[in-house]
Amino acid sequence: MERRRKYRLILCLFLICAVTALFICWMLLIWERVPGMIHIRAGVQQELDLNVPVSGELYQNETNGGGGETSESGEAAVPVAGMAVAGKIPQKSLSVDLNKPLTLYAEELESYTMKLKLFGLIPFKTVQVEVIDDKTLIPAGIPIGIYVKTEGVLVIATGEFEGPDGQICAPAGRLLKEGDYILKVDGEEVEKKAAFMQRIADSGGEEMILTILREGQQFDVSVKPEQNQNGEYKLGIWIRDNAQGVGTLTWLDEDNSFGALGHGINDMDTSALMNLESGSLYKTEIVSITKGENGSPGELTGVIDYDESNCIGTIEANTDKGIFGSLYEESASQIISAALPIGLKQEVEEGEAEILCSVGGEPEIYTIEITGIHLDHDSINRGLEITVTDERLLALTGGIVQGMSGAPIIQNGKLIGAVTHVLVNDPTRGYGIFIENMLEH
Repeated sequence: MERRRKYRLILCLFLICAVTALFICWMLLIWERVPGMIHIRAGVQQELDLNVPVSGELYQNETNGGGGETSESGEAAVPVAGMAVAGKIPQKSLSVDLNKPLTLYAEELESYTMKLKLFGLIPFKTVQVEVIDDKTLIPAGIPIGIYVKTEGVLVIATGEFEGPDGQICAPAGRLLKEGDYILKVDGEEVEKKAAFMQRIADSGGEEMILTILREGQQFDVSVKPEQNQNGEYKLGIWIRDNAQGVGTLTWLDEDNSFGALGHGINDMDTSALMNLESGSLYKTEIVSITKGENGSPGELTGVIDYDESNCIGTIEANTDKGIFGSLYEESASQIISAALPIGLKQEVEEGEAEILCSVGGEPEIYTIEITGIHLDHDSINRGLEITVTDERLLALTGGIVQGMSGAPIIQNGKLIGAVTHVLVNDPTRGYGIFIENMLEH
């Protein structure tokens, strides 16, 4: 009897754990199906069909600094005067139920907050709703050469060296670390790697005050260069001040502003997003293609002449959603694709779509299939799962290759996103970012 009781207890505990695990998985699935940010177009009725068992209230965000209502979480909110659900405009808030199709309509560019509860009872998720202008963008799909200059110099590693007496030296070992930016030396701005290295060499071993930027915090450290076996003064650090590469221009707007890549430019050693001081786009010509294979991603190889005459625009921002800036008028005029309306997350469907890219020559349209849509993925650059189905592109590249990042994704006549990643074990498959996420920059 005692043994049976133990078995029953173990079985009950196992069932409880299994049910709990299933419930958590189900909750995570529901969580991902509800985006943390929803965009809707001003003056256009739009339907959300998320089919999830959550409901709640919609409040207009405080914009004037006072006089608003207070939501259940204690956050400021004001009466919803410009948003309607299924044509009704109540006085203080809108009741929303995402278990059935929800039609939203707003006239003005406003910001709203949706407080949602699971089954209408359990606090679940806060969703931001932004009303935006209807926008058209020109899909580009052209290859670009990229050059970015970091803010100061980036420390990519620290190390040791042998001094004249055979002792191990590490002057910066406990003071600097991978990912630090050295902005100033003794109060003077650091502009180039070569000049900084020369300053260390000429220091004579005198103490130097370095102004460091680390994880958004700026502070000073004192360090003394030491001699190596050749009598040269060193700090024992490896540094970088620029990055280059090839990518794809995603879109251009009516003001010649552009977005590209769909992901940021990260340092190859530290994997950290590079702090941008300045950057430029250059003409590039694809001269060779390394075809992607299982376990080995392919690559587009381009020739870039970093001459001022080949510069086609300036990079003004390097973010986790892509690089952004302005194209020169002459270069912008050579992009002749027709402008397309943007497609919002809730308008994207699984199924056939297209990408626009150049793999040697003029940009061409190639067919793909959208196989997964993640409205609230942990990685903003992986909202779309895509598979290349076009036999021409598969024959040329094997699928998605490095250098194709930023290729615009088009579905139902709308620009919906950009290619961002390839799966190493299957180059026919990859990921993309929603275009509305790129526009958030």
